[in-house]
Amino acid sequence: MLPETTPGDDGTATPPPARDGRPTDRGALRADLRAAVPDASAAVLVTAAVFALLYARVESGDSATVAVMPFMDDAGTYWMYLLSQAFGWSGLLWAWGTVVLGLLLSGPRPARLPVSRQVLERWHRTTSLTTMALMFAHALMFAAELVRYETGLAWAERLWAGFADAFVPGWYDSGTGRIAIPLGLGALYLAIPLGLLFYVRHRIGANTWRRLHRLVIVVYVLSVWHTLLYGTNVWYGEWPRTVLWLLQLPVAVLLLARLLWPARRSERLGAPGRRGAGSLPGRAVRTAGRVAAGAVVVALVVVVSSGHDGGRERPADPPATSPHAPEAE
Repeated sequence: MLPETTPGDDGTATPPPARDGRPTDRGALRADLRAAVPDASAAVLVTAAVFALLYARVESGDSATVAVMPFMDDAGTYWMYLLSQAFGWSGLLWAWGTVVLGLLLSGPRPARLPVSRQVLERWHRTTSLTTMALMFAHALMFAAELVRYETGLAWAERLWAGFADAFVPGWYDSGTGRIAIPLGLGALYLAIPLGLLFYVRHRIGANTWRRLHRLVIVVYVLSVWHTLLYGTNVWYGEWPRTVLWLLQLPVAVLLLARLLWPARRSERLGAPGRRGAGSLPGRAVRTAGRVAAGAVVVALVVVVSSGHDGGRERPADPPATSPHAPEAE
């Protein structure tokens, strides 16, 4: 939920104005890309730390990934898969952060903030850009691992197989990936245009941009769903899965608060016939959204408190199967 502000009012360099006095779209994007360098650098460091942790857990025999796929007990061979996992986890963390920032900016405004609203807006834009890059890197490293894995194919066929399995929805045909990978690709292919639409909102209209940008929450839901289904580190009903569910509580609460007390007056519920009340269909949709968000908050509390979070029991003798069978040599 990007705020409805003009880039350049947040302490970053103001891009050159267009003839009508507004910042140019390219200038705004360039300014935010420069401002995103520290944020992206932090994301790289976090990704490296997660990769080191995943690598060490494989080497020590504690990896849940190896428990799911025992053939992956060689971290040196499957390092690209581990790096894909690391990018996935840092991408989900950055997606969580940018969604939280967006909900803070578009919902009820706290009386006191540790930083100015302009700084929060800048962080929201830069974390959005970083999230898109991390999501793409996650998919790219997964494709690279598949290319390395298909040793029985010629190079051109290997490149196509890796690309198709990683980037073409419905192409991957093994296990839970048949559902999880299209969900992840749906998140990726929605995130990029929705994130970049901010920089062309002067051309498509602010109202159109706002309506489309609300779909960002769908991107986040798809990302979490993809992780719960395909993230082998959270397959089992253990603390990593519980933490993942717990992290969704603040998002759900902020979403409910944003729907109940939106910053924009035109989105607030009012008595029928009063100015700003909106049309009856619009009121019905907003009411349904509030009810759904409240139900999600209750469901998350029940899931976390009951422990019934969809996690599986760690098998005593896990099957030695591959997530994607290689071609016969």
